Amino acid sequence: MPSTEQTVLVTGATGFIGSRLVPELVDRGFRVKAMTRHPDTYDGPGEPVGGDVSDPGTLAEPLEGVDVAVYLVHSLDDDDFERKDAEAAKAFGLAAAASGTRQIVYLGGLGKDDDHLSAHLRSRREVERLLGESGVPVTVLRAAIVVGAGGISWEMTGQLVKNLPAMVVPKWAATRTQPIALDDVIRYLAGVVGVEDAFGRAFEIGGPEVLSYVEMLQQAAEVIDGRRVPIVTVPVLTPKLSSYWISFVTNVDTTTGRNLIDSMGTEVIVTDHSIRDVVPGEPITYAEAVRRAVEEDPSLVE
Repeated sequence: MPSTEQTVLVTGATGFIGSRLVPELVDRGFRVKAMTRHPDTYDGPGEPVGGDVSDPGTLAEPLEGVDVAVYLVHSLDDDDFERKDAEAAKAFGLAAAASGTRQIVYLGGLGKDDDHLSAHLRSRREVERLLGESGVPVTVLRAAIVVGAGGISWEMTGQLVKNLPAMVVPKWAATRTQPIALDDVIRYLAGVVGVEDAFGRAFEIGGPEVLSYVEMLQQAAEVIDGRRVPIVTVPVLTPKLSSYWISFVTNVDTTTGRNLIDSMGTEVIVTDHSIRDVVPGEPITYAEAVRRAVEEDPSLVE
């Protein structure tokens, strides 16, 4: 068991994952530094600290005295995200090593290394490597779609179900994936903080079901308003055209939509369940994850 006297830095503390992880770590008794570019306006739990992973000169101060750093930053809404994320990860790894940080925890993307990975998933792998290049042990949790209010992938799913009586979807919608509830992601992230058995290891995390994107849309529709959405699959909708369609029907911007959609042709399924040895417990179902997301953000059913 890790000592709760440890200090944990959470980057991206106001984001989708970070804003849920900080209070969980505080509840577990850790001293938590919540890193944000705007600490003066931060009103969550933990100690607000200023820092920006794209500006290496700002990292020494927030990392001072930190035992574990949780890295939750990406630039998916930028056309040049691969370069920017690589530079940020390398700088953060160097700063963490200089400060004596003992562990970096990173939420990466699920997918086999020998697959033809999309730019998004390829970037996640590169970030894993670069974070640890300076010698700090990295614990990676690799996940597919995270289902929770405020998550881009979930918001895209929920808004499609809400806004369309029927859908024409591209062939990638038949690809299988393993969505995971936000609550389980937080449980796993908090569960590996400071745990030496997790140092230097990559874990795959997912929910209990393997579903196609079509099946996810159908189940979400049944939970949200009790209906079954007619869905027709067509072979000619490219990722670029799909991203324009997504941005038209939802509030997800075209760049983010295209980078996400580009990954959806890759099957991402958990094949290694060793995380259960470090963080025991059964993950919740996709339908229950959808119910919790809707409960937190009822606008999807209004």
